[in-house]
Amino acid sequence: MSAQQTSPALADLAVGQSIGTRTVEVDRSRLVRYAGASGDFNRIHWNDRFATEVGLPGVIAHGMWTMGAAVNLVADWAGDPGAVVDYQVRFTRPVPVPDPGSAEIEVSAAIGALDVETGTARVDLTVTCNGVRVVGKAQVVVRL
Repeated sequence: MSAQQTSPALADLAVGQSIGTRTVEVDRSRLVRYAGASGDFNRIHWNDRFATEVGLPGVIAHGMWTMGAAVNLVADWAGDPGAVVDYQVRFTRPVPVPDPGSAEIEVSAAIGALDVETGTARVDLTVTCNGVRVVGKAQVVVRL
């Protein structure tokens, strides 16, 4: 995308075309900040003992944080977060966040469908952590 172009042109896209990849890092301090911003203070996001007592591998990232971190790739590509008109995911696995250290989610995006009549593209996301898919059927509809 050139500096003058603010969003990709629908006519220049093809189903299957990659629009990019991104690695996003999350550590415990980011989870605390996200909890404060979202109001989600569930102990599975900050307390190892509690998280393991309920059957998790330890503290896990908020699902909505993971969802938001993943869609940023598409919003940046589109040139405007307001271009995202629909976004749906199915959470399949948690993102464990070690202490000390951090976890990384890998996001890749490709055009899944084009709708010339509505001026939209469906972008399919693949989101993994440690090689394991953490969301399934992640689809973003973008109006271009």
